[in-house]
Amino acid sequence: MYRREKSIQIKSSASALYNNLSVLPIAEKCLTYFTVVHCNVVNMVSASGDGLNFSHRQLQSKEGSIAASSSLIIQASWCVLPSRVLLVLTSQKGIQMYESDGSIMVYWHALDIPETPSAEAVFARGIAAATTLGHYICVGTSSGSVLVFKIPDKGANIILSEVLEEHWDPITDIATETSSSKEYIADIVSADDSGLLCIWKAGEDFKLLNKIPAYGCSCSSVKLWCGIVIAGYGSGQIRLYDALSGVVHAEVNAHARWIYALDIAPDSGKLLSGAEDSLVRIWKLSKSPESHTVEIEHQHTECVTDVQICGAKFCDPEGSAFAVTGYDLSEIIRYTVV
Repeated sequence: MYRREKSIQIKSSASALYNNLSVLPIAEKCLTYFTVVHCNVVNMVSASGDGLNFSHRQLQSKEGSIAASSSLIIQASWCVLPSRVLLVLTSQKGIQMYESDGSIMVYWHALDIPETPSAEAVFARGIAAATTLGHYICVGTSSGSVLVFKIPDKGANIILSEVLEEHWDPITDIATETSSSKEYIADIVSADDSGLLCIWKAGEDFKLLNKIPAYGCSCSSVKLWCGIVIAGYGSGQIRLYDALSGVVHAEVNAHARWIYALDIAPDSGKLLSGAEDSLVRIWKLSKSPESHTVEIEHQHTECVTDVQICGAKFCDPEGSAFAVTGYDLSEIIRYTVV
């Protein structure tokens, strides 16, 4: 169903981090942008539609305007808002927001670092853009807080508008509703190290709609599509929940090892999962309007031999192509539909 294309070489290898790949397709320019984190550097690559031309850039972690080489970057992700696109970086020191090409840093938010060293690490992780009833970017922290930033249409007048305090463990991932339909109430889902999921309605005041309890395993990656929460766990399982009721629609033993990445193609309902077992699997989700049930069907498996997968993303809304990164691998591996 998918075939491997020519890989994109990057200047430094991928760190072993959850969801360590972000993809931004620019259809009008026939370009696709990729970011991969390595220690305190973000590798940025723009690739032409024909896969023949590439442009490379490296973005280094900064603390304010001063380069801080000791600050490890945890995640880099593009946030697509109605009027602009921002590249958001999270690190051990804080949260940085750049213009989409990484040329200008428009905002810096420092994390509260304890004066006395503690056994617990401090970092930010989990990035998502919420565009319902306002333009917001949500970022998770190691304390379990979710920081909500209000984003203007242009300029650097970004403000921290709210702090959501429902998690007690470090945030692992945050996702927003990917369907374009306005019928779904839930806008955002946040996940933490314990496996707890919190479902939110975005707005001037974010409202907690539901809590889906943990069941003894960390949730490393999460997505929200058509009112369905899709959660990937350290056990290798994928669970599908109804966002509002918390009812489990399906549970799949998808991988033999820890799941590091999930992605959804909103236009087709294709789901991608990548794990430590070197496998990338493609699934098809479908909803039954009559019975209000959700089904998941396996469609394709790719074995990326001897690679611990740490990032996997579709390259377009239909899911006709996807890309994969792996720990200590200095390339982005691409696949397209045959």
